[in-house]
Amino acid sequence: MTSSAELLDLDITGIAHGGTFVARHEGRVVFVSDAIPGERVRARLSEDPSDAPHDTRRFWRAETVEVLDASPHRRPHVWPEADVSQDPAARPGGADLGHIELGHQRALKRQVLSEALDRFAGGGLEAPEISALDDSDGTAWRTRVTLHVDADGVAGPFAARSHRVIPVASHPLARPAVAEAAAKIGVSRPGRIELVEPADGDVRVIPLPEKGRRPDPEVLVERVGERSFAVDASGFWQVHHRAAAALDTTVRDMLTGRVDPGLTHLDLYGGVGLFSASLADLGATDIITVESDRRATEHAARNLAPLDITAVTARVDRFLGAPVKEARPVRGRRRPPRPAPQAVLDPSTPIGAVVLDPPRSGAGRGVVDAVAALSPEAVVYVACDPVALARDLGTFRAHGFEPAQLRALDLFPHTHHFEVVALLTR
Repeated sequence: MTSSAELLDLDITGIAHGGTFVARHEGRVVFVSDAIPGERVRARLSEDPSDAPHDTRRFWRAETVEVLDASPHRRPHVWPEADVSQDPAARPGGADLGHIELGHQRALKRQVLSEALDRFAGGGLEAPEISALDDSDGTAWRTRVTLHVDADGVAGPFAARSHRVIPVASHPLARPAVAEAAAKIGVSRPGRIELVEPADGDVRVIPLPEKGRRPDPEVLVERVGERSFAVDASGFWQVHHRAAAALDTTVRDMLTGRVDPGLTHLDLYGGVGLFSASLADLGATDIITVESDRRATEHAARNLAPLDITAVTARVDRFLGAPVKEARPVRGRRRPPRPAPQAVLDPSTPIGAVVLDPPRSGAGRGVVDAVAALSPEAVVYVACDPVALARDLGTFRAHGFEPAQLRALDLFPHTHHFEVVALLTR
């Protein structure tokens, strides 16, 4: 049972980066889940404040257990198991904005982006509106779902901000075939289970037990327009079924008329080659794609074999300055991927366009400094975290590069995540 001392009545004043909402109690910030700015809620503290480490006592975390004064933007949660009517301990994570009307979700995401730009990018930049990919209700878009299996063999998503497995009866954000396959999973070995629906529509269910031999990765084929991309079933590909095409279109639009065939172009954190193909279709004839994951680089070499593209297996920061190993040939391939002519990019190489698609943590100051030192004609930065993007934009701006365009795409409806694409020029 919850004691009354652990419950707080709070006025929600804003949204924080990460999908929680902001309130104050006796001068202390409280980050509250499952709320909406403008609401008054009753929330349960996530932990006893007296047990918290000293450096976290400046803020608390809490979970809404009752809405005292509801926002007009509140809706029944798209995932019934995650609704505020459920005990917080039993709510699955992965749809932290699912209780908010979809248009207002995007307004709140834009607010998060705006605050990040003001705080970290140097100010003076207007956050774009968050664009929808279609006119749907924001469900049935996930082509990839991860379920976790606990020691008792129970499979399900983790609870929000926890590693506790929650069994659920539905997966409304998943593609229908993925949700159907997930519902059929029974008692399993501890570990995790990946469900993947590639372009052929045939769902793969991939058990990845904690112990024992894991299966060799199956190679799937994804499609963007007329192009096919081989990718490991457990490798990275955009989760929303429309996302890869939307990002390809956005990058092409931003770089149209900016790709000089006589220059070298870079696709950094290039994965299996999506944006290298975009550059090639815009007229680039000398492209280097750099990716630290060897399997992804091997796929990129195969995917882009008809094009004049060099696929390098290396960490991006090292490729731009520190020693790295050259790309390895693909075992069993008659024409191995052409290794990089140099393991480290020659800083005197004339650079045209650079596409950056870093992980959630961002490119970081070292990579941004190195890219700016190359004096590229244009940089397109594809970001999945607004704060990391804003920090890197601040570094680019210090080098004289300014955002000529900013576009934001709602690739993850009913979650706090979204994608931003920035075109930077001197």
